[in-house]
Amino acid sequence: MGHAQISEQKYTVGEYLEMEEKSEIRHEFYDGEIFAMAGTTMNHNDIVDNVRSLLKKVFVPRGCRVFAENIKVEAVQNFFYPYPDVIVACAKEDINGTYIVRYPSILVEVLSKSSATYDQGFKLRMYKAIPSLEHYLLVSQNEFYVELYTRTEQKNIWMNQSFDQPSDIIKFDSLNFEITLSAIYENIVFVSDEEAL
Repeated sequence: MGHAQISEQKYTVGEYLEMEEKSEIRHEFYDGEIFAMAGTTMNHNDIVDNVRSLLKKVFVPRGCRVFAENIKVEAVQNFFYPYPDVIVACAKEDINGTYIVRYPSILVEVLSKSSATYDQGFKLRMYKAIPSLEHYLLVSQNEFYVELYTRTEQKNIWMNQSFDQPSDIIKFDSLNFEITLSAIYENIVFVSDEEAL
């Protein structure tokens, strides 16, 4: 998803949150600046739906909640508030929350050509700063390709794995579950850039 800055004005987090409650368009907040979020492709939407469904089957019975696209995360307090594509929240404060997840266990971003660098670079750095986060999953919408970042026992060290075969199994060992690449991409037909227009 692309982003467009909506104003040169600087906002406080309070002003942003108040504006966001009334807005029909989602905006991400970064260091006082507000960015409108662009629309998505059908493949993006379907992949988000697949991933959310897979995670709900596992985590809802465990008492967690799984959100998609319209719930924001407090990645860095008073500094960065993005809308990940999928969030798994298991902390009591988040389960009973309303608008913001502060203690996510898993965050997922589905990559587009316009957002890939942002999601793999800046967001990865910001998300690693969230103490509760155990896994960050990046899913390409243009090919069979998934990256999984997993926090190790040494809290500031992350393991990175990549998967590119439909039969690959992605293991989330610390949370005791796994999913296949084929399940993430179920019913997805990859299209060229020309066909997407």
